Amino acid sequence: MDAVAMAPDQAKAELARFARRPVALLAAGVAVALLLTAGRYGYFGDELYFLAAGRHLAWGYADQPPLVPFLAWATDRLAPGSLVVFRLPAIAATAGGVVVTALLARELGGRRKAQTRAAAAYAICGQFVGSGHYLATSTIDPLLWTLVLWLVVRWVRTRHDPLLVWLGVVTAVALNDKFLVGAFWVVAGLALLAFGPREMLRRPKLWLGALSLVPTLLWQRANGWPRLGMGDAVGAEVDAAGGRESFVPDLLAGAGWVIGALGVLYGVVVPIGSEQLRPYRFLGWTTLGVVAVFLFANGRYYYAAGMFGVLWAAAAVHLEAREPASWWRWVPTWPVFVLSAVFSLPFTLPVWPARFLVDHPEAPRPAYAAEEIGWPDLVSDVAALYRTAPPGTAIVTGGYWQAGALGRPDRADNVLFVGYDPSKAAKYFRDARIVGQVGNRLGVRNGSAHLPVWQLSGRTAGWAEIWPQLKDMKA
Repeated sequence: MDAVAMAPDQAKAELARFARRPVALLAAGVAVALLLTAGRYGYFGDELYFLAAGRHLAWGYADQPPLVPFLAWATDRLAPGSLVVFRLPAIAATAGGVVVTALLARELGGRRKAQTRAAAAYAICGQFVGSGHYLATSTIDPLLWTLVLWLVVRWVRTRHDPLLVWLGVVTAVALNDKFLVGAFWVVAGLALLAFGPREMLRRPKLWLGALSLVPTLLWQRANGWPRLGMGDAVGAEVDAAGGRESFVPDLLAGAGWVIGALGVLYGVVVPIGSEQLRPYRFLGWTTLGVVAVFLFANGRYYYAAGMFGVLWAAAAVHLEAREPASWWRWVPTWPVFVLSAVFSLPFTLPVWPARFLVDHPEAPRPAYAAEEIGWPDLVSDVAALYRTAPPGTAIVTGGYWQAGALGRPDRADNVLFVGYDPSKAAKYFRDARIVGQVGNRLGVRNGSAHLPVWQLSGRTAGWAEIWPQLKDMKA
């Protein structure tokens, strides 16, 4: 019986049964791991930026729509300064993705084993669990994509049109987190035209989500479409990190080498060639198209990670339906999942004390672990220099992480510039000299350690002229 046709008591009973399944334990395990490490170290630089953006709520920002700045504002208002509370939306989104992936497997015809395997692949995915430690757009986006895909698959199976209203709502939320889901719909639309079911595109309710873009598009238009410049900045960052050649290897590594990567590859092929999953073959082609779009656009590899859930679900359902070889029946699969999770844990979450990172610089750690450390020290060092600066001094930084920790100028005649290269600002002042540097008490090597602080004196132009020349789009 479909959930959409269930009485409330039946739906509650089904949810209760589902909560007792291994899937619920997997989601709870992910949530517990993220909760236990949520207060480790400190804010990540992007989180400081979202906090700063949330203090100036708007319908849009230069590099993303308003959802995450709003969440940052709301959680900080709820418990100011609490890292754990601040990161609760990220924890909920990551654990929720585990559950929705299991629901995807069920919609595709998978029984308990397939649902559990698909959920386990999500639960041990380094890309998702690692980003679940931060409140960021890349943390919320995978859950929203997975929800979109679940609603798409459910509509294909049931043809129950009220689902399209919810599909529009979830798409609207996703568009206000990142614009990436728009690429999914462009590619999925072409795949639906080519392979069906084409009638989905003819349903008016499907297009309701697009209306949610109007406010943020109006904001972008009013501010000169800054999001277009962000695409160039991301492309330059990708080129510096290895270019398009590393896109697919990094994507598969993010899914999790062995289980995650094999599940993604298998899940792409299965809907295309399987009779059982033939109604959903457009999703295999959609995945290939989404990867091609972001690869061609020189986007970050994880932009395509929102497709992981449906691919793991398809792979798990197909494997469950196959008659296994006699030797395979006796091979337990859980140890493989457990070993993968244990192996990836120190690369995914901040399990070590901060002091350990200094004493053991070669120890495995998350990519950005060191960038969570030292922000209070940076603020303290800059504050000490500010107290000795001339009256009428403002603080300007070379990067948005440091700006999130500090601030921006108004009518100041002098500037403390925190960063390596003050040249853009210095040409509007008569004198520039280094007056100190910032660090952190633990001596952790990161992007802010040993940043010089410059004193710029004798402003020669108004801030209305200076400020637009200082701004740039760096990813």
